[in-house]
Amino acid sequence: MFTGFIETVGTLAEVTNRGDYRVLRISVPESFGPLALGESISCDGACLTVTACSLGDFVVEASQETISRTIMADYIAGRAINLERALRADSRMGGHFVTGHVDTVGTIEYFRQVGESWELAVRFDARFDRLVVEKGSVAIDGVSLTVNLCESGVCVVNLIPFTLGATNLSKVKPGVSVNLEFDLLGKYVLKAVGGDVPAGVTMEKLQSSGW
Repeated sequence: MFTGFIETVGTLAEVTNRGDYRVLRISVPESFGPLALGESISCDGACLTVTACSLGDFVVEASQETISRTIMADYIAGRAINLERALRADSRMGGHFVTGHVDTVGTIEYFRQVGESWELAVRFDARFDRLVVEKGSVAIDGVSLTVNLCESGVCVVNLIPFTLGATNLSKVKPGVSVNLEFDLLGKYVLKAVGGDVPAGVTMEKLQSSGW
């Protein structure tokens, strides 16, 4: 479990293939460690397991399932990667609950400056519309952000200067693909009321399901 608060931005030093797997070696500042074998790291929002580590880098492996649901098929050496270690039980919950299980890949619609902030619009498969609500949360490449506007197949968020400086989102541009994870609570609510309900979630359905 993660919060969507990026701890550091690493650099993809090497990417190799082993059968259907992709093996990623990521360089990090020494302050990001020490890491331990087997621990979970959110890499651009995808939860991966550390299989090797040293003071300045670590190795993770992405299975074919992870590759099919994320942007990792397009990874090349030199890429900046958002990194977050797993949430500790005694940590402050500053963002929102992020599982590291990416739901889908979205595409940057536009990225423009508005005052001192930047407005980012992401287009995605409209079948996920009911998981996106205004003032709700979404993780974009692992970054916890607030949805300011949502329309069918599109959500819009604002990035403050601090977020731009602390993540790799300053490098995005229209047409670039990003990992998206929608809010966990919304998924459970939809499941509780019967999954794909054409009319959407209503108070009556929530109450009848015990919420």
